[in-house]
Amino acid sequence: MTDKNPGRAHLITGGFPPGSGAGHDHDYARLRLLGLLAEQDVPASVGNDFADIEKWLPISRLLITYVAGPYPDAAQSRAIQQWMEAGGHWLGLHGTSGGKAERVEGVRQRRTVKTEHHAVLGSYFLTHPPLCKFRVDVSDSDHALTKGVGTSFEVEDEPYFIELQHPESTRILLTADYGPGAVSPSIGTVYASDTSLLPDGKTRVLGYTRQIGNGGVTYLALGHCHNPASRAGRANDPADKTPPVFHGAWESGAFITLLRNAIAWGVSG
Repeated sequence: MTDKNPGRAHLITGGFPPGSGAGHDHDYARLRLLGLLAEQDVPASVGNDFADIEKWLPISRLLITYVAGPYPDAAQSRAIQQWMEAGGHWLGLHGTSGGKAERVEGVRQRRTVKTEHHAVLGSYFLTHPPLCKFRVDVSDSDHALTKGVGTSFEVEDEPYFIELQHPESTRILLTADYGPGAVSPSIGTVYASDTSLLPDGKTRVLGYTRQIGNGGVTYLALGHCHNPASRAGRANDPADKTPPVFHGAWESGAFITLLRNAIAWGVSG
């Protein structure tokens, strides 16, 4: 990483295939994130996927990703890893822990394929039950990333199940116990077991940070948003009570505080 623009950010928001919302309102997320960057006078470039990431990393201090499908390939993952070791900071949001999905014989759900980028990011998305309200517990309120958030807050969002890749070197910031009602048919079929559970058998990680060389990575699982256009093409389900427009955690003061803190962390020297 160079010192040419030490406070610059590169923002990637987009779905797969190119031009698809993939169930998310990327325009909304992009505008909100650009607004938060502008609040802190952080100049930013934007992209829809990781195709040209190696062009932007050398002039950026912070990489922010809000994606539903796009993921860095092996060479791009190595570039991000080396960039972080040299001092770069990666803020991964929501679907960043997903990526390529493969069909599983005999079931409708797809399985996330574990690739190199999961090791670099530090988490691997398994599945999520339907949107619901839940309490997020702040497990590390002393960290700069959680300053001003309090000890817990409530949101309505997709209750993510993610598997930590480096638990021994990961500093957990946010957790949640979704309760017995948050179940997924993917567990026991698509995935042999629920590897997102912490040792207590009920708590899951929703946010963490991990130092990598002179830089590091922070991941927040919250942040689902959609509009009717982004959900177009889905099979009609009369039992689906999902609202046509959903902003969820983006309307939570606690989540916005987390994002502001993460931007400040990301552009810090």
